[in-house]
Amino acid sequence: MKNILIINGHQYYPFSEGKLNATLVDKAVAMLETKGYSTRVVTMSDTINVEKELENHTWADAVVFQSPVNWMGVSWSFKKYMDEVYTAGMGGALCVGDGRTEDAPKKNYGMGGALTNTKYMMSLTLNAPEEAFNDTSEFFNGKSIDDLMFPMHMNFKFFGMQPLPTFAAFDVMKNADVENDFKRFEAHINEHFKGAA
Repeated sequence: MKNILIINGHQYYPFSEGKLNATLVDKAVAMLETKGYSTRVVTMSDTINVEKELENHTWADAVVFQSPVNWMGVSWSFKKYMDEVYTAGMGGALCVGDGRTEDAPKKNYGMGGALTNTKYMMSLTLNAPEEAFNDTSEFFNGKSIDDLMFPMHMNFKFFGMQPLPTFAAFDVMKNADVENDFKRFEAHINEHFKGAA
């Protein structure tokens, strides 16, 4: 593994300028490049060239998706990115259609992924406290952060990609502990990206 694509899915809002997500991206780039990885960064404020983004995905050995969780999902700008780039990728760059064939139209849905040697990692920032998850008496009814992001996991699985553990910085708007989040993020990167092979 040597090539890492980092997608910053942050959408600017006056109350959420994206500084934390941008800093986490910068930290990831610095750490990964120190370990010998090549990195490319795409932000939702960039002009998106679909063919270039498809090439970025086929170039990458791993994709790091850095994003806030907005309304229980990704930002509208990243959803637009997926609608444009990932739909175009169904022609073979990311997957071969939906994996089914005329001979077996009821089998193998979602099994046509072309990125079977590519890993992905989600790194998320949330207003919700960590305690809201994994507890049946709290808002998410005992569900985990990965349960909440199940549609994203399925998007990447559709391309055949393999998950790395998710990182999350919780409660970032009301009870932020940014220095501890940075330490945990650095440990997470160090654990899952040992060095370019």
